[in-house]
Amino acid sequence: MKKYILFDNDGVLVETEKWYYRANVEILKTMGITLDEDRYREIMVNGQSAFLLAEEQGFDSISVETARDRRNELYQHYLLTEDIAIEGVKEVLGALKEKYRMGIITSARREDFELIHAKRGITAHMEFALCSGEYGRSKPYADPYLKGLERFGGEKHEALVVEDSQRGLRSAVNAGIECVIVHNHFTLSHDFSDATHRIRTLHELEALL
Repeated sequence: MKKYILFDNDGVLVETEKWYYRANVEILKTMGITLDEDRYREIMVNGQSAFLLAEEQGFDSISVETARDRRNELYQHYLLTEDIAIEGVKEVLGALKEKYRMGIITSARREDFELIHAKRGITAHMEFALCSGEYGRSKPYADPYLKGLERFGGEKHEALVVEDSQRGLRSAVNAGIECVIVHNHFTLSHDFSDATHRIRTLHELEALL
């Protein structure tokens, strides 16, 4: 019987993926570099940075870091000005909270996470959120989800991970925790063969449990 649910954030609880992609595209464009969706998906699967393309083009580390900072600023601008809500998420979480303890495990920076959730009401349903740098190795390693399970004090068979990417799925599998994959446009080509279930929206999650 499941007692704990660990959610990924971007693409699962909020629709931020396309804005992060766009921020990368716009800044790389100023460097004369084109980032298409296929290459971006490949980079995501491998847990790499889009600025790998800049390194491949011979840009030095200082130029790359300056560009990365500009990307972060542009991404935060999008977070503040664009609609990143996924319809019905708060209602689903409200219903699940009656039966399950829940937390968020994300690769996002803490400053971006706080900006996303400042007035959204989603974190009110969660016991905790772990962001980049608040666990050992990042996804696809097991560390993030094992850390989350440790926070609950639970067993692996009692938990369920909800993810939208191959990288996140690998992290859950490596942690020995069952994983449900929710549909996301940017991860359509990912290999989800190890997922326990695949769903179109979070509305389908309660029925699975």
